[in-house]
Amino acid sequence: MSESDKETDLSTADRLRERTDVNTYLFWVLLSLNRWVLVAALALVVFASFMLFGVAKPVLLREMMTTSDMVETVFSGLVGAIITSTTLVVSINQLVLSQEIGSLGTQRSRMDTTMDFYQNTDELFGDVTPANPAVFLRKLIETCEQRADVLREVVGETDDDDLRARVDAYVDDLKENADTAYGELDDADFGSFAVVSPALDFNYARKMHDIRRLGEAYETELTEPQRTAFREMLEAVTMFGPVREYIKVLYIQWALVKLSRAILYASIPALIVAGGMVVFVDATTFGGTILGLETTLWVVSAAFALSVTPFLVFTAYILRLATLARQTLTVGPLILS
Repeated sequence: MSESDKETDLSTADRLRERTDVNTYLFWVLLSLNRWVLVAALALVVFASFMLFGVAKPVLLREMMTTSDMVETVFSGLVGAIITSTTLVVSINQLVLSQEIGSLGTQRSRMDTTMDFYQNTDELFGDVTPANPAVFLRKLIETCEQRADVLREVVGETDDDDLRARVDAYVDDLKENADTAYGELDDADFGSFAVVSPALDFNYARKMHDIRRLGEAYETELTEPQRTAFREMLEAVTMFGPVREYIKVLYIQWALVKLSRAILYASIPALIVAGGMVVFVDATTFGGTILGLETTLWVVSAAFALSVTPFLVFTAYILRLATLARQTLTVGPLILS
């Protein structure tokens, strides 16, 4: 689709992954797949790769261990790396805590800013703003739908067939996008990606751009009630932007805390295994074969995969957070993908 066609087309894909050039399956792995499942899959890849190298090498691993300390050197390095990873955990926690540590005046300012925004959303909803993030997002999308219906009703009184058709296309696309988000928000709990995902799928930036473009294109033909409907429509979709960013930032902080805990949990068994391989395992420890392959190869491959688990946990979480940051770099009607 050319740039001119994009400017006139009012329909957009309902899901973020359909609006990007990233492969569907890769996008699912980066964002939606459970992080612990991804860690397990990465560990399996590491294990399988080690086994493949062992099978491809003509010399048995046990024979190599009798003439060199290669395995001991590898696991000795891993012991140091695992201990060093605790420094990474401290750094991650400092990143999160730096957002929370402040003077009483700073905390009061944060509260005042928050309550000012909540007063704006109270006025937008005509009711008290929900405290649950998923309900908050749903209420915002419902408000956008309600104002879209009002816009269509008011514009329906015009004699301009082209204006009516374009507003109908805009409203229909918004409703389809909203229905997709509703389905994802049902039973979503904060702390899981299930709350952030529909916030990404609702394409508020494009909705802002389209309603501003329509209002500008037909400015001279609109009546005052129609201009008011356009302004209120823009107000509703604009409000979605800072709310999405606020919930995204809270999720990132939550995820960083989970990441630091997960690395610590994974480091303990990894440290035990790596240390055990250095101190207790040599060429004579394991004999025989399993499924036609030497037992030592199975043990070393499994031990290495388990020892690098803290790094795999870090990789799995950062892949999601980096992808999330890339897809939400802007606030407002600037469309990057």
